[in-house]
Amino acid sequence: MFSLIMHRRSIAGSLVGGLRETQEMLDFAAEHGIVQKIEVIRADQVDEAYERVLRSDVRYRFVIDMSTLS
Repeated sequence: MFSLIMHRRSIAGSLVGGLRETQEMLDFAAEHGIVQKIEVIRADQVDEAYERVLRSDVRYRFVIDMSTLS
């Protein structure tokens, strides 16, 4: 522990899971027809979307339609 502290190093972990657990979750969702709810926006709407995030006026995850990039 001393060498970790003196060299300002840290150890971190995640409770999200690894690749196997993530794949199991995706397989389960696919088998049961579970899908995400999203709001597709154009690239020129990013600033507006960010303002909506700041106002807590977002119901679903924003997804940028990359075909609208110029």
